[in-house]
Amino acid sequence: MANKAYQRIYTKLESITKATVSLKASGVANDELATVAGRLAQVVRTKGDTVTLQVFAGTEGIPTDAPVTFLGHSPVLKVSDQLAGRFFNAYGEPIDGGPAIEGEERQTGGPSVNPYKRREPSELIPTGIAGIDLNNTIVSGQKIPFFADPDQPYNQVMADVALRADVDKIILGGMGLSNDDYLFFRHSFEAAGALDKIISFINTTEEPPVERLLIPDMALTAAEYFAVEKGEKVLVLLTDMTLYADALSIVSNRMDQIPSKDSMPGSLYSDLAKIYEKAVQLPTDGSITIIAVTTLNDGDITHAIPDNTGYITEGQLFLRADPDSGKVIIDPFRSLSRLKQRVQNKKTREDHSQVMNAGVRLYADAQNAKTKLENGFDLSDYDRRCLDYAKEYATRLLAIDVNISIDEMLDTAWELFSKYFTKAETGIRQSLIDKYWKGKE
Repeated sequence: MANKAYQRIYTKLESITKATVSLKASGVANDELATVAGRLAQVVRTKGDTVTLQVFAGTEGIPTDAPVTFLGHSPVLKVSDQLAGRFFNAYGEPIDGGPAIEGEERQTGGPSVNPYKRREPSELIPTGIAGIDLNNTIVSGQKIPFFADPDQPYNQVMADVALRADVDKIILGGMGLSNDDYLFFRHSFEAAGALDKIISFINTTEEPPVERLLIPDMALTAAEYFAVEKGEKVLVLLTDMTLYADALSIVSNRMDQIPSKDSMPGSLYSDLAKIYEKAVQLPTDGSITIIAVTTLNDGDITHAIPDNTGYITEGQLFLRADPDSGKVIIDPFRSLSRLKQRVQNKKTREDHSQVMNAGVRLYADAQNAKTKLENGFDLSDYDRRCLDYAKEYATRLLAIDVNISIDEMLDTAWELFSKYFTKAETGIRQSLIDKYWKGKE
């Protein structure tokens, strides 16, 4: 915290918008915090000696002679082992009724880990969800989003991943959560007895939208403490990046910046990349893996937010409702983990990639059979078996409520293959069939 004697105070505002104020000031840094008439604000632009501040609680009622005090630092988070099991707001202040955190102050939003200190991701992160672990295996140090429609239970999936993932720390960054969502996360973690490894930073719908912009930096500052200094495997869950981007848009529009595609600021790509590029596998075994929800507008994958996200990240996980099984599933056709080959058959069983490929191919054949049925064509015996298989495959392996180990997923797939198909129809290598085929010959 800056010493009071060095804090600079100004009392003349040149312009005021709904979210920002501008004034003449010197020696001010980007992202520096300030107070405007007692309200917390942050520097979002400097041009010559003109400084623009984003006022988190809004500018309503602020007069042109309001005192502006620059605090001399960007947002900070106190880091220590005391963070574990706690819930905080966007400023890193406890909201769970517990004591203040004692620890070293760290400025948030710093640069990513030096590339020389990174190594290739190669450690498996199991989630218990077969649509992820079997078909789109996640690797420590990876950055990957969930694409989902707003009415899908993506926060439930995030909570499930948090409770099942085999990692040392889970850090949740909740942006624009309803109070029900916040309480859902809190009760889920408490009921599972897992609070000791989960740290949550929460902005709710009742709080100013621009506060959401602080959440990812807070979450990642905590993540870097545990990954870099403690050598721990950290999973960061961010929800919802669309609401984060909307907050960016609110600020840039109120600063009269010319919007880019879909009313988003022109800086959207770099704003998102600054967050996702914090994912890292360190030589010390510490790692930061980022899974972030991006809600889609009417399923529009070409919107600027998912479009930019897809360029930055290493694949995506696509949630969709499956009408045949009545379940929400991880869509095997639109989901992709670009790093899965780093661990499949290496950190998992030798039959993993062949079983994955056979399972998805047979599921694709079922979709073709479904099209034939809808168009009035006769179905073959193979078509009918594919349709029966697809329903059970979706229920037992693609559904988000499945919670089993990877070996159990592979065994389940073999069981389904032998139930509905001949060995030849699976297309799996003979040596693996000899070893793992279940049931009838």
